[in-house]
Amino acid sequence: MISTKTRRTAVAVAAAVLLPFSLAACSGSDAGDTAAPPSAAGNEAQTGATPTKDPITGDQPFGPACAGVPKDGAGSFEGMAKDPVATAASNNPALSTLVAAVKQAGLVDTLNNAQDITVFAPTNEAFAKIPKADLDKVLADKATLTKILTYHVVGQKLTPKQLENGSFETLQKGMITTKGSGEDYTVNDTAKVVCGNVKTSNANVYIIDTVLMPK
Repeated sequence: MISTKTRRTAVAVAAAVLLPFSLAACSGSDAGDTAAPPSAAGNEAQTGATPTKDPITGDQPFGPACAGVPKDGAGSFEGMAKDPVATAASNNPALSTLVAAVKQAGLVDTLNNAQDITVFAPTNEAFAKIPKADLDKVLADKATLTKILTYHVVGQKLTPKQLENGSFETLQKGMITTKGSGEDYTVNDTAKVVCGNVKTSNANVYIIDTVLMPK
């Protein structure tokens, strides 16, 4: 026959074992009271992406604008690495003007089907530096628009090391020059790289703050 002392000990042990599960269940039911505000959670999910290193070179995305890249989803570094460059750019809100221009020029398939290229991608702010009347004129002239856009594309994947003091032929057949070191690079002495070495499935992308103009 079980003594009163033994029975009390068993009850105490059972309570100790079950208490954490009970607390967990209560915590789950009260999640709405303790969770971070939706806006804060949303910001955490959308920004502060952790750049992933290139498995071959060890390089990773760099630059101040990289902090604005979503942490998850198609527009994140990991998401962009799975898509060809025009598709990847379309998932980045900061490149919406560039994407519209690429579509206007009919270059989506050209860029998506190209292999091992580098794209210097101007941000929306870069296009905003161009007077609206001039930009509208260029967007309406497919031949000129195509020349400008293909001037931003080099037919090889360029590493940051190659940008330190480089000169490269573009798909437009013009030349661009690059210089810099570490995480500070410029193109044609006018455009600064604000988020560099971003990977897509077929390209290396260097996001720049100024539109490049062929001579």
